[in-house]
Amino acid sequence: MGEQPQTPPRTAVAAARGRDTLRVCALYPELMNIYADRGNLLLLQRRCEWRGIGFELSASDLGEPLDPDAADLFYIGGGQDRDQALCALDLAEVKREGIHAAAARGAALLAVCGGYQLLGHSYEMGDQTLPGVGLVDLTTVRSDGPRLIGNVAIEVDLGEGPRVLAGFENHGGRTRLGAGETPLGRVLKGHGNDGESGVEGVRRDNVIGTYLHGPLLPKNAWLADWLIARALGRSEPLPALDDALENAAHVEARRAAGA
Repeated sequence: MGEQPQTPPRTAVAAARGRDTLRVCALYPELMNIYADRGNLLLLQRRCEWRGIGFELSASDLGEPLDPDAADLFYIGGGQDRDQALCALDLAEVKREGIHAAAARGAALLAVCGGYQLLGHSYEMGDQTLPGVGLVDLTTVRSDGPRLIGNVAIEVDLGEGPRVLAGFENHGGRTRLGAGETPLGRVLKGHGNDGESGVEGVRRDNVIGTYLHGPLLPKNAWLADWLIARALGRSEPLPALDDALENAAHVEARRAAGA
């Protein structure tokens, strides 16, 4: 689905390593990749390269333990029901310890749709209950009601003042956060976590979960920069880029959502 990110030539990585290299680990990149979510990885790579920051991409697939120190940013996308079930068991049984350790040391993590659902305790799908990795306090239950589908916009504040995220949602699950969890944002247009609470996603420190597909980051390049900076431990803003195309994509995504 779309162009696959490739690790830059070693010479480029070596030249940038003296400054910074962003190490990204994609969990189940073949199984958990719908709605062009691989575009999130591609944008992270491009925005690093344009700034002279090295970029290294690795994968962690079924049956492979997760090294919590092997990456600065972990990413998991959405998948079909069967693929999500396979990944849920692997997350809970093989990768749980590594994911918790990575988050505890401050690594960044972006989980989209199915990946977001698996961050919690469980996902009830009729007679089947998928285990979650228990990284954040949330549960998801598949509803007998209509799927929550459409363009969506939410207002978020990641410490730099209110901003808007725009994307596309398509999920049958209703996700509810525990009392101590912070949603990623407030729904401006669309359904959000459950179509009722008025909130979308979850955020705990450097961990972000969201239903926004489309893919998310090409429509919201500022969030990609936030993730890069947090993953690299930078306190100063990244050097500005010419984001005319990215800004136009963001404006169009907001227009489509009616925000």
